[in-house]
Amino acid sequence: LVLLIEDHDDIAAMVCDHLEYRGYEVDYAADGVTGLHLASTGEFDAIILDLMLPGIDGLDICRKYRTEAGGAAPVLMLTARDTLEDKVAGLDAGADDYLVKPFELEELDARLRALMRRAAGDLAPTTLRVADLEFDTGTLQASRAGKPVTLTPINRKLLLALMKASPRVLSRRALEQEVWGDITPDSDALRSHLYTLRKAIDKPFDTQLLQTVQGTGYRLAPPEDG
Repeated sequence: LVLLIEDHDDIAAMVCDHLEYRGYEVDYAADGVTGLHLASTGEFDAIILDLMLPGIDGLDICRKYRTEAGGAAPVLMLTARDTLEDKVAGLDAGADDYLVKPFELEELDARLRALMRRAAGDLAPTTLRVADLEFDTGTLQASRAGKPVTLTPINRKLLLALMKASPRVLSRRALEQEVWGDITPDSDALRSHLYTLRKAIDKPFDTQLLQTVQGTGYRLAPPEDG
């Protein structure tokens, strides 16, 4: 089941017709408020989300869906904006991929299938553990020593990658690829997000798990494994 949130009638009809022809079941919203409600209360395999919407824009919908509703479905963002800053803003809000209008329906279909395959593999419900830190890949909720840890969408992606790799070291480029794909972010973006992640998972606790390996990258492991 795919949710399409798009206010342009012609584009919505074209996308719905194409996806239904390809065998998808599609639910549809033409404004941000309805779209956020459907996304937050339904069970969708993927969400196709327009950036510019009446009521609530796509960035706010994506952010609220990830942080307030705890939504885990992959989000493909549609927009006429094609600058690097716009793409990074969408990914920072929690989108998984970005498609610039006008687009070919075949590319939309291919990206959607890729996102759904990746989600099925990466987010099969399981609990990852490193020391007393836990991350539920089904609900995207983290806790440490039994206490809930609040994370941003980017921090969730970084933590998931680090926990899956633990105790191995992940290079800076590997972490950037996990979060931003082929988009090269500002040089300080990763450092900034790792700082907020460290504040969330390490600062309130005695043992520091997020380690910087000089000249190599980052790893998540107890100090005795360092």
